[in-house]
Amino acid sequence: MSEDFIVNAVVRTDKGKGASRRLRRVEGVPAILYGGHKDPVMLTLKSNEVKKHLEHESFYSHILSVAFDGVTEKAVLRAVQRHPSKPVIMHMD
Repeated sequence: MSEDFIVNAVVRTDKGKGASRRLRRVEGVPAILYGGHKDPVMLTLKSNEVKKHLEHESFYSHILSVAFDGVTEKAVLRAVQRHPSKPVIMHMD
C-alpha cells in the first residue's frame, strides 16, 4: 500500500541557535530542504504534524511532498535530530 505524505511548511529567514530555540518554544520544528541544483531552503514545520507522520515507519523511506509558498517539492527525509531526554524533535533534513 502506497502512502503519500504531505508536509506543510513555512519558509523562514532567521537562522542560528536562538532562532531555532524560539521556533521550538512555539511548537515549530526547524528544517532545511536541499539537494539537486537548487539553493537550500530553510523551513519551519508544525511539531504536531511531524510527530504524527513519524509514527509511520514508511515516513522515513518514502518520497515526501513538502508544500511551502504555493510550491510542492519532492524530498526524502535524511535526518531527524531528537532531544536526548525529552520527546522533542530538534531539527529535520
